[in-house]
Amino acid sequence: MKLIIATIKPFKLEEVREALTAAGVRGMMVTEIKGFGSQSGHTEIYRGAEYAVNFVPKIKLEIIVAASMADSVVETISNTARTGKIGDGKIFVLDVEQAIRVRTGETGEDAL
Repeated sequence: MKLIIATIKPFKLEEVREALTAAGVRGMMVTEIKGFGSQSGHTEIYRGAEYAVNFVPKIKLEIIVAASMADSVVETISNTARTGKIGDGKIFVLDVEQAIRVRTGETGEDAL
């Protein structure tokens, strides 16, 4: 099993969710986060005063899939979330040793 962690722009969430559902992903966890990378923030003007915004709003997706699906899920996220502009996000893929469904006690891929 693989854990895919992706950070994307907030306005891309629904489009990515629809693409992943069509690709066979049965569930995901979504968190609103703030961070910076190459963007390193920006300046905004509010009521005539300029101020720095050091952290940019992002969405973090956490998806656990069978190892055989990982490459297609990464490709789906990458293609759907891409705008071609700085700050499109990052995708990380990690190994998962075990998964347990609390309600039924199922383990491994059966718990997904």
